[in-house]
Amino acid sequence: MIGLLSKTVLFPYFIILKIRHLCYDRGWIATKRYDIPIICVGNITVGGTGKTPHTEMIIRYLSKTKQVAVLSRGYRRKSKGFRLVECSDSFLEAGDEPLQIKQKFPDITVAVCKNRLEGIEKLLAMEKRPDIILLDDAFQYRKIKPSHSILLIDSGRTIMGDNLLPIGRLRDLPGQIKRADTVIITKCNLAVEYEPGIVDEFQTEPIVGAERKRWKNSLRLRDDQALYFSSIVYKNPLPVFDAYADPRYVYSKTAICFSGIANDEAFKNHISGNYKLLDSIKFADHKSFSVSDMESVGRLSMKYPTAVIFTTEKDSKRLLGCSSVGAEVKKRLFYIPIEVEILLEKERTAFFAALG
Repeated sequence: MIGLLSKTVLFPYFIILKIRHLCYDRGWIATKRYDIPIICVGNITVGGTGKTPHTEMIIRYLSKTKQVAVLSRGYRRKSKGFRLVECSDSFLEAGDEPLQIKQKFPDITVAVCKNRLEGIEKLLAMEKRPDIILLDDAFQYRKIKPSHSILLIDSGRTIMGDNLLPIGRLRDLPGQIKRADTVIITKCNLAVEYEPGIVDEFQTEPIVGAERKRWKNSLRLRDDQALYFSSIVYKNPLPVFDAYADPRYVYSKTAICFSGIANDEAFKNHISGNYKLLDSIKFADHKSFSVSDMESVGRLSMKYPTAVIFTTEKDSKRLLGCSSVGAEVKKRLFYIPIEVEILLEKERTAFFAALG
């Protein structure tokens, strides 16, 4: 009965998506190509696949030799139209993820614009014209034909057999995987490490090989679609509020945490590997923290007065603009920066070579 109900509810949305994609596939709705590389990073599920850290991984590599620009929608920002992101912006002006990218890579151009066509045209008209543009979260934006499309899939969440929103987590049809040039299975735990952060590639390679075969079959990938695996690299904690932070709390044996991200499991698991995690609060993704939210965090901090307080890097951008963070929380509050990396070095080389 439940299965029949979900199919009935989702059928109109399914038909709309099928018709929309058919119109683009047949050329009934025009798509635009550009004379410079346009790389799209996206997913077909709701949040949590790691679009921002994968975009940052690409920036770290490409910005060594190219003028890189990032174009994002700037989700939940209050500003309108096209905007160049500055390091001094607030998340309300730029969005938390574009602001994070700009502050990490101040020398590259980061822009936000809901209309990606308009955004690209304005970037190309700039005096500092980019050599390459990264489209963050644009897999569903079919008005643009990217030169390379990267689709991210969370290793812990299946796509095949899931349902469309609002019953499931799919924002697009699973069959649209066929449009991706590259698929990356993210948040993998496949690496065999012989030292912290150093992968034993000789032992890991056969594991990756077996996983590749399994994922290729389950996702029904074509032979010409590249498939890679990435893992999260956690960096040392940094204070959210430099002027208030007491670095001694990082050496506490206990921790509490809070976050407003789509999936906080990997974040909490990492903390649990280094501290005794006493409690946590999960807010909605991209949450603009309210007075009552910070009161909840404050009460938790008073319950565990010697514990360090952790949040995510993305959340830290929104917290800096929050006036209701208490002094005691500011003193003990740290975020954990993350990077992602393609697991095997030879596959890393192949991945970046394909980007041009």
